[in-house]
Amino acid sequence: MRVTLLVAIVLVAAGCDPDRLSNGGSGLVSPPSSLNYTVEPSGTPGAPTGLVLRWNDDGNPDLAVWHVYSRGSRGENFGLRGSTTSNSFHDEGIPHLEYYVTAEAFDGGESGPSPIVVVDERLALPAPAQLSPVSLDGAVALVWNDNAFESDPQGFSHYRVYSTGYDLDVGVCLTQWTLEGTTVAPEFIASALTNGAPRCFGISSATIEGWESLWSPIVHDTPRPDARNRVLFARQVDDLNAGFRFWQDLNGDGRVQDPELGLGGSGSDLSMDFTVDQTAGGLFLTPIRAGTGVEFYAAGPVADLTSIDYAPVQQYQATTIQALAGWGYVWAMDGGDGFARFGSLRVTHVGRDLIIFDWAFQTDPGNPELLREME
Repeated sequence: MRVTLLVAIVLVAAGCDPDRLSNGGSGLVSPPSSLNYTVEPSGTPGAPTGLVLRWNDDGNPDLAVWHVYSRGSRGENFGLRGSTTSNSFHDEGIPHLEYYVTAEAFDGGESGPSPIVVVDERLALPAPAQLSPVSLDGAVALVWNDNAFESDPQGFSHYRVYSTGYDLDVGVCLTQWTLEGTTVAPEFIASALTNGAPRCFGISSATIEGWESLWSPIVHDTPRPDARNRVLFARQVDDLNAGFRFWQDLNGDGRVQDPELGLGGSGSDLSMDFTVDQTAGGLFLTPIRAGTGVEFYAAGPVADLTSIDYAPVQQYQATTIQALAGWGYVWAMDGGDGFARFGSLRVTHVGRDLIIFDWAFQTDPGNPELLREME
C-alpha cells in the first residue's frame, strides 16, 4: 500500500481530549478503517490546492459524526480539523503532514483514532521526458516518453496536459497556463485550437494520491490547415485543373479564411503557386507565382505528411522539381506583407497524367512550423 500509515498509540500525546478518547466513549462505535487521501493538483509541483480524506463506513446505526484531526509537523500536537457525517473530508489549501479520524456515537462517546495517514510528497513521480508536438488542423498532437508510468506502474494515475499562448516574436511562453486535459497514455490531442496561433505545452505526471511531478520540457507549436488526396492534372493534359495555390487573400483583409485555402486553377495562371508539367521524364512541379520557391524536404521518401516538420532556413528555388511518389516538399511563398508563408506537400501517387498529394499550410506569417517542433 503506497499510503503511509502510522498507528496512533499514545493518545494524550496526539493532542486529543483524554477524557473522551482514553476509554473509547460508550464503546458503541469503532475507529474508522482504511483511511486514505488524495491531494488535488494545482499545476505547481508540491503545492496541491487541497486534500480529500476517505475511509470505510461500517454502517453502524449508533454513529453520529466523524471527527478529523491533523497536525502540520511531527513536533506539533494534533488538533481538530473538522467534523463530517460523510465518510470523506475535504481540506482546502496546503495539506497538513498527518491526519487521523475518530467516530462519535449519538451518546457522545468517541472512539479511538484510526491509523494515522502521512501526506508524503516524496511519492511524486518523475517528470515526463522528451515531449514532442505535432501540428494538426485546428489541433496539436503531443507525444512524450512514458517514463513516469514505467518508474512506478502501481503508483501512477495519469498525465496532466497544460498549455498557454506563445509569443513567436520574442520567443517566450505567456504566463496564463490552463489545463487542456488528462490522459493515462503518453499522448494527447489538444483540439479546438485556432490555426496560426502558437501555443506552449507542458506535461506533468500524477500519482494515485494526486501528487504532481515537475513538468516535462516546455515546447511550442502552431496548428495549421491541411488536406488529403488532392488531385492535379498535368498542364499539357488538362490546363484548367493543373494549378494550385496554398492561400490567396481574396478579400484583402490579410487574414486566412477557409475558402481562401487550397485553391485550384489553371496551370497557365501566374497567380497560382505552382503547376504540374508533363515531360518525357515524368511529371514535375513548377513554381509559377513570383516569390514562390520549393525544395525537397529530405533526400528520399517520407512516411507521411506529418513527417515534414519544419521549413528549413535555406534558399527556395523557383525552378522545376520532379514529382516523386512518397517524397516530401517544402514551399516558401511571398505573403505580400513582408513575411514569408510556408507550406508542405507530400506526393502520394504519380500517374502518367496526374498526381495525388497531401498538403499543409502555416497561416501564421513567417512561422516555419509545419508539423513537428524541432528537438
